[in-house]
Amino acid sequence: MDFEKQLKLAVKHLAQVDPVMAKLIKQTPMCDLKPHKNYYWELIDSIISQQLSVKAAASIENRFQQLLGSKVPKPEAILAKSVEELRGVGLSRAKAGYIQDLAQKIIDGSIRFDRLDQKTNEEITNELVAVKGIGEWTAHMFLIFCVGRLDILPTGDLGIRRGTQLSYGLSDLPSPQQVAEVAESNRWHPYESVASWYIWRSLGNTPSL
Repeated sequence: MDFEKQLKLAVKHLAQVDPVMAKLIKQTPMCDLKPHKNYYWELIDSIISQQLSVKAAASIENRFQQLLGSKVPKPEAILAKSVEELRGVGLSRAKAGYIQDLAQKIIDGSIRFDRLDQKTNEEITNELVAVKGIGEWTAHMFLIFCVGRLDILPTGDLGIRRGTQLSYGLSDLPSPQQVAEVAESNRWHPYESVASWYIWRSLGNTPSL
């Protein structure tokens, strides 16, 4: 089944089992998640973009690409540069190290993008968080927006917690565990990613890597 049909099934399921989600779906355009295969660059982008504005991150990425002479620099090219050279394009010392750690893990086979379709969510997450500078949140965003896994619930995401509080009339900001309980009681599984997308949209934004 193609991804668009899966999305339609997901939206139909959520609208049938959860009245709150049904309302959000009615008020919002159709979920437009579109997985893609630009895995390697998306992870570099996620590292560069941490704690930066979109404009600042784009500027650093442009200089980074110019330094390496490619829109998608090869891991070997990244490792051929020193940390100081990478810092020269605006990266912090830590981020330069994170990007080189990612490059090294790709070269040594610790991360294999060509085998992601064969791996579980947990296996992919474990591979990614082994890279310096990549945490669970980034792994969850990667699984949703790049790989297109429909059963990811990013309970630690502040937007999901805040959106759940507002949409479900909770008096306090829910903990990650409480978000998981809302998802379970309202039968979001196996389409937690799509439910999360509508929660994000209820706040007027859609996060991405």
